Amino acid sequence: MSLFRCEGICKSYRDQPVVWDISLRLEEGETLGLLGASGVGKTTLMSILAGVSLPDAGRVLLEGQDVTGLPGRAGYMLQKDLLLPFKSTLDNICLPLILKGLKKAEARERARQQMELFGLAGSEDKYPHQLSGGMRQRAALARTHFLGNKVILLDEPFAALDAITKSEMHRWYLDVAAKTGLSTIFITHDVDEALALSGRLYVMAGIPGRLTAEIETPSPRPEDFALTGQFLALKREVLEHLAVGG
Repeated sequence: MSLFRCEGICKSYRDQPVVWDISLRLEEGETLGLLGASGVGKTTLMSILAGVSLPDAGRVLLEGQDVTGLPGRAGYMLQKDLLLPFKSTLDNICLPLILKGLKKAEARERARQQMELFGLAGSEDKYPHQLSGGMRQRAALARTHFLGNKVILLDEPFAALDAITKSEMHRWYLDVAAKTGLSTIFITHDVDEALALSGRLYVMAGIPGRLTAEIETPSPRPEDFALTGQFLALKREVLEHLAVGG
């Protein structure tokens, strides 16, 4: 049984279908990509998976339990980091632990122990405006991790970063995910990013948005994967599926 899945998800707004008959699965420890052009319905689908929006049809299951419309069952991080500007990096990260009832001192200590893993050692007392874009995203991901969910949903988490920082974040995230056993669904409109991060990816296209392909990527990837013929062949295949129904 898959860790997390949805079945037959449909959603319309003002009688206009936005996503149609979408079923997908996420396995434990997997990094799963959902790739599609802007406006295809990726964020609508993600909000349903996160439980903050109800589908018109279909259901969402976590470890076999129906969690449709139940927020908080999966960690959900939007494109903007939403760090609180008046709190330090450490206090932003440990906020989920405090909300769960831990005393502030204990929450701060637990978060402090993870700062090196998330590439934030030495930034504990800095405020969000003192951090680079990449560091802010690391902090936001660490905070999402401390929600303690088995599944993390990321809505274009690296879209605002420059190409060099984005590439560094890709390598960093895959390393953190492997060390912590994160199970992740992330959405993107960047084909290279989807192929760089995903062990498996779904292509979403058309109006209304629907899944047009499920593509496996090599595991493990060579360090120069993006320069290989296999990468280019996969990219060509993805682009062909994106065009279906476009």
